[in-house]
Amino acid sequence: MNRLRSLFLIIILLFFSSWLGVVVYSYLELGHFKSVAGSDGILPPYYSGQAILGARVYAASGCMTCHTQQIRQLDVTHSDIDRKWGTRPSVALDYLRDQTAFLGKRRMGPDLSNVGSRLTDPIWYYHHLYEPDQVTPGSIMPSYRYLFHMQKIQGELSAQAIPLTGPHAPPPGYEVVPTKDAQDLVAYLLSLKHDYTLPEVSAETPSAP
Repeated sequence: MNRLRSLFLIIILLFFSSWLGVVVYSYLELGHFKSVAGSDGILPPYYSGQAILGARVYAASGCMTCHTQQIRQLDVTHSDIDRKWGTRPSVALDYLRDQTAFLGKRRMGPDLSNVGSRLTDPIWYYHHLYEPDQVTPGSIMPSYRYLFHMQKIQGELSAQAIPLTGPHAPPPGYEVVPTKDAQDLVAYLLSLKHDYTLPEVSAETPSAP
């Protein structure tokens, strides 16, 4: 009985120690972060309501499985800055607005921390989500066609219709357009811009040699 009680206490202590390390330590280290004033307003900027909804689509679609959102420090031979994925390393304050920080750990595709700065055309994103290989030949990204639907053209093409060609083109008189989820997801991707200056790091960080 005493041995069972001791085992129970050990388990409780281990759980409590883990909680202190993960929750309390993280709060003490990061919980004090606040917005800062920048030349373009409050930094980091707030997400729009549509972008917040898009972050949920991003999570549900498993995008973080193959993409990171962290510009790594300048301690590797081929840095993320050399790849033109960002102008500076990511810092903790960059994620202040994120309900969930999609840092990721594997890069089957490029980092997305600043994809909204690199690629600004919503149609490009729709086309890439619908048929990645047609936009980026050789891409191993799966198609997210369930985020789109086909509809009959009413007069003129919709402004958001995807310019599909070849075997992917819809039948004559029809067009492929994004659903609300696709529009929210693209709004989120367009909002990913860690291109501002924060006190922790300068935007003029030099690239690795």
